[in-house]
Amino acid sequence: MPSPISTPQNICLLRLSAIGDTCHVVPVLRTLQQAWPAARFTWVIGSLESRLMGLLPEVEFITVDKRAGRDARRALSRQLQAHEYDVLLHMQVALRASLIARRIRARIKVGFDRPRARELQWLFTNRRIAAHGREHVLDSFFGFAAALGVHGRVLRWDLPLPAAASAAAAAVIPAGTRSLIISPCSSHVLRNWSAARYAAVAEHAVRVHRLQVLLCGGPSAVEREMGAAIMRLARAPISNRVGVDDLPQLLALLGRASVLLSPDSGPVHMATMVGTPVIGLYAATNPARSGPYLSRAWCVDAYDQAAERFRGRPANELPWSTKIEVPGVMDLVEVAQVTAKLDALIGSLP
Repeated sequence: MPSPISTPQNICLLRLSAIGDTCHVVPVLRTLQQAWPAARFTWVIGSLESRLMGLLPEVEFITVDKRAGRDARRALSRQLQAHEYDVLLHMQVALRASLIARRIRARIKVGFDRPRARELQWLFTNRRIAAHGREHVLDSFFGFAAALGVHGRVLRWDLPLPAAASAAAAAVIPAGTRSLIISPCSSHVLRNWSAARYAAVAEHAVRVHRLQVLLCGGPSAVEREMGAAIMRLARAPISNRVGVDDLPQLLALLGRASVLLSPDSGPVHMATMVGTPVIGLYAATNPARSGPYLSRAWCVDAYDQAAERFRGRPANELPWSTKIEVPGVMDLVEVAQVTAKLDALIGSLP
């Protein structure tokens, strides 16, 4: 699509959630900022995600709390309608996001191409990005920049961290310390590996590579239970920080770690933001679509095996966004596969 506006002055991005997907938005934002340094950018974002992305300078944030009551929703509507934009980039197909997009005043509203515009997103936009099949989520987001005539890519995140978060991370992972962070849980429990297998990898990391091992995660009951189970099973010294760190603190810790081990989850993409390699565990989801953008070679990929076992056909015959979130799917990822990736990755470090 040719650029609808030669030099837009006010651009609104709409992507509410989740953490990983908002991480993918940042390089698109950086690309547009470089193309149009005088433009003003507003990001309509979820309240949780704003706790991390709110660190970005020179961006106005309008936060959306999906649990908010009627009065708060009315206030949000008034806030949205008080602004007018040259362009809205509607980067989320969920209907709740489209209902917000309807309240955003913009002459041009760019959405996904029709095949990807699920949940009737196409009804809420008047322009579409170019159709592409079977591409990474981050690449699909760059389609929005291309729709505005910006075809170069700035693959840069560089969120400025609060000094307190950086100092706290330095106290936990001192300079020169090689460390493995295990973030064991996804927001989708069927993507999670077993506590026993995480414990086995932690033991290997300590015994073979003498790594400092930390467990990180949010404060939910599932994450706390997983962390406690790994601690009970692991016969190695591990620091359990599940529920301890907020998002800026976690990002600072990831920036000091040697490697992250995690299933398909937000921290996978946070680690990518700070240049930390990721051993991603994938069977329920496809790493070619949603894996760590700069670490896909380090992923343990059992997705095709899962497709054959649970869907009866190879992954390349499934719709691109298919998730195989069924009990037992993550058991296809073996401990030996993960320790082999860890050995190779640690061996590659200077």
